[in-house]
Amino acid sequence: MKTWIALLRGINVGGNNILPMKDLREMLQREGFGGVRTYIQSGNCVFQSDLTDRLDIQSQISSAIDKRFGFKPSVLVLEDSELGLAIAANPYPQALEAPKTVHLYFLATAALEPDLDTLEQVRAATEEYTLTERVFYLHAPDGIGRSKLANLVEQKLGVATTARNYRTAVKIAELLP
Repeated sequence: MKTWIALLRGINVGGNNILPMKDLREMLQREGFGGVRTYIQSGNCVFQSDLTDRLDIQSQISSAIDKRFGFKPSVLVLEDSELGLAIAANPYPQALEAPKTVHLYFLATAALEPDLDTLEQVRAATEEYTLTERVFYLHAPDGIGRSKLANLVEQKLGVATTARNYRTAVKIAELLP
C-alpha cells in the first residue's frame, strides 16, 4: 500500500461545511483507506491505499463526503514524499522561528501562465514569495490575514491551491509512517 496525504479545503470554517475528524476517519476507512490519521480540524489526512492515481483518490474522497455529509469539498492529494520535499525546499528559514509566517500553497497542477506581475504589485514590502512547480511559498511576517497577495495567489496562478502554514505542514509530515 502507498501512503498518501489528503488536504481538504474549506471545511470547518466559520461554522460551514462541518466535518468532525472522527467522522472523516471513519468514512475514509469505510471507503477502503487504511491507517487513517488526521491533524487538527481543517482536514489534513494521512492514509494508505492500493489506488495509484491521485485524481481518482481526490474524486473518491470528495464524492464520499458529499454523499455522507451533503457538501463536496475540494480535495488535494499528495504523495507522501511530496510533502517532505516541499518542507525541505522551503526557501524561508524564518519558518523555523516563526512557522505561522510561512505558508505553503500546494498546487493541483503546475502554474503554466502565472501572473506574477500582479502578485508583485500587491506584495507588501515585508513579504516574499517563491513559486516552484507544485508549491507557492509565501513568507508573510505581518500575517496572512492582512496580506493582499495571499488573497490573490490562486487566481493569479491560475490553478487550484490549498495552503498550510509551515507548522501545520511539519505536523502532517510527522503523521507519516
